[in-house]
Amino acid sequence: MAAAPAVRFPVHGLVRLLGASAAAAILFWAVHFRGGMTLSSSVEDKLLIFNEECVHPVLMLIGLVALNGEALLAYKTVPGTKKLKKLVHLALQFLAMFLSLIGLWAVWKFHDVREIDHLYTLHSWLGISCIIFFCFQWATGFWTFWYPGGSRSGRASLLPWHVFLGLFIYALAIATSVTGLLEKSIFMQSAKMIGRFSSEALFMNSLGMLLVVLSALVILAIVTPGAGKIDTYRGSSE
Repeated sequence: MAAAPAVRFPVHGLVRLLGASAAAAILFWAVHFRGGMTLSSSVEDKLLIFNEECVHPVLMLIGLVALNGEALLAYKTVPGTKKLKKLVHLALQFLAMFLSLIGLWAVWKFHDVREIDHLYTLHSWLGISCIIFFCFQWATGFWTFWYPGGSRSGRASLLPWHVFLGLFIYALAIATSVTGLLEKSIFMQSAKMIGRFSSEALFMNSLGMLLVVLSALVILAIVTPGAGKIDTYRGSSE
């Protein structure tokens, strides 16, 4: 079996930088290009509250990409005991799940207000699948590795599948985010809201490429040998 590549640059720091950049970029897009977000309950702001251009992509990207990426690397990046690393991993993923559920509710409500059909695009199918898998992953991980906790043999048997499913869900979140950006860009271009080579269209394309690079670095950081390797693959089962 081929060995994992040895990384000679600070991959964890680079992942953190790109993750923060992606979160900042989606916030900038929402505020600068799409008019921002509001929690106002006034009639004129009714649609903006649930604006999929703002609330939905911001919460989904920050939750399922940025925070989830940090959670995946917690066993390598967080100093301290294995229990502390496990707690940070669990807490970050809970926050990611919470934000994603709010994001799902927001876009669902937006579609209801605008009388748009639900779940008719590939992006929506990928997204709902990602959230279902993510919630299932978190629940089984909490039950098996935290409380009440499974047997030692049960944890050891589940751990490889837990790691695999975590990577799969992260890749699925990236695919969902990229297809969401593509879908929104095409819809706005078709409606003559933006041009094909407008600054907003190019910004959305650039954000999509940033997410692809980020996903590659996150996966590389997980599989590469390092000081946290034993903690990552064995610590969770103890």
